[in-house]
Amino acid sequence: MSFNIALSGISVSQKDLNTTANNIANANTTGFKGSRAEFADVFASSVFGGGKTKVGDGGLTAVVAQQFSQGSLKFTTNSLDLAITGNGFFATTPELTSRETTFTRAGNFKLDDDNFVVTNQGNYLQVYPVNDDGTSQGVSLSTTEALRIPDSAGVPVESETVEMTFNVDSTSTPLDPALFNPNDNSTYHASSSVTIYDSLGESHIQTTYYVKDEASATSTPPENRWYVFMSIDADDEGNPTPVDLNGVAPGGGESTVTAAPTGYPTAGGGGKGDGDFIGIPLVFNSQGEIQSINGYVPGTDQEPFIQTQALGPDTGAGEAGVLTNGANPAQQITLDFNSPTQFASAFEVTSLEQDGATVGRLTGVSIADDGLVSANYSNGTVDYLGRVALVRFANEQGLQQIGNTSWKETINSGQALAGEANTGTFGTIVSSALEQSNVDITQELVDLITSQKSFQANSRALDVNSQLQQNILQIR
Repeated sequence: MSFNIALSGISVSQKDLNTTANNIANANTTGFKGSRAEFADVFASSVFGGGKTKVGDGGLTAVVAQQFSQGSLKFTTNSLDLAITGNGFFATTPELTSRETTFTRAGNFKLDDDNFVVTNQGNYLQVYPVNDDGTSQGVSLSTTEALRIPDSAGVPVESETVEMTFNVDSTSTPLDPALFNPNDNSTYHASSSVTIYDSLGESHIQTTYYVKDEASATSTPPENRWYVFMSIDADDEGNPTPVDLNGVAPGGGESTVTAAPTGYPTAGGGGKGDGDFIGIPLVFNSQGEIQSINGYVPGTDQEPFIQTQALGPDTGAGEAGVLTNGANPAQQITLDFNSPTQFASAFEVTSLEQDGATVGRLTGVSIADDGLVSANYSNGTVDYLGRVALVRFANEQGLQQIGNTSWKETINSGQALAGEANTGTFGTIVSSALEQSNVDITQELVDLITSQKSFQANSRALDVNSQLQQNILQIR
């Protein structure tokens, strides 16, 4: 019996040595979780045996338990390197259409030849599909899909709105807006320009001109009235191309006039012909605040705005014909004057924005701490590609190891629970970082010495048993 006891001691010591050696071998393996060999004693006796004098029957390995403590983070310069701080595993599949999901903490992902994000073994990282605004369409492993980084150019976006905030100088000498000529800066007081884009992504320069009205300044009572004119690009002779501004009467629908409304000045100098430019009025009160825009009273009537006519090619009705490259001929630009002022101060544009974009190239991929994957383009647009799926288990130590720092779900682990990073009990995703092995080399070396001594002690017990057996055999 003593032979078997000593042999069981050697066996458990060998298991402990193997476990420790495996931990040390994977001290530099990304996402590796160290193991701990846990042992139990063996005790067996018959019904009529002497329980008070019974000696144990040795030891055995109860379980080699994974230790899922957090590993330290190693920061990198690769945005596809991901680490999880807290609970959760990344979900991967071996094939694009496979639902055989494996789970890992190793986030050293990379691109394959089809631009899919994969592990070192070629397994596909799974993400939840998202809407255009980045919100998740659902949180379920059955709806996940492989993450793919686009290799196409960013789609252009045609400009629809130009928003402006500016101050015009109340001390400016009034001018006759009918004499406005964009090629003669003495016929207007100030101008501002912004780049806009058509549906094909081609850029155009939109210029807005500001003229203080001479007639209203000398009327009784005087009125602080300015007119704005607009041009887009220039013709072959360098003359700015006029674009008619269609006003909207208070309480009415959009105007479709192509000629100046009654009382609105027209100017043809420098353009394609007399009457091409139509001025739209802005009226300020005595405090320098906007009183009306094109007849609107801000805060009382409909939201004030000025809308250009369609920018398409000339149809024979006198339109400017700005777009001749095959872009959307119905494109219109809404000028949103956001609280302009007229103070005794130099002309100043404090805000000038437009919502279009040209064709863009992919400049980078970013992954937020909630797992939202964004493709960033040089034209300033952002495409949301998905949200990295995280999974947790009721009993992580019940997972089945399959190698390559990956696990599979088992009955002991419980069912995989899907969720999003940074919500509930799920951890946070850190981009450009890797979770290192949680193996403590110092502790492992101490355990190695302990296992070695245990192995030597059990070997000595076996040797002593062998000597005693030899002595017994020599008795005559």
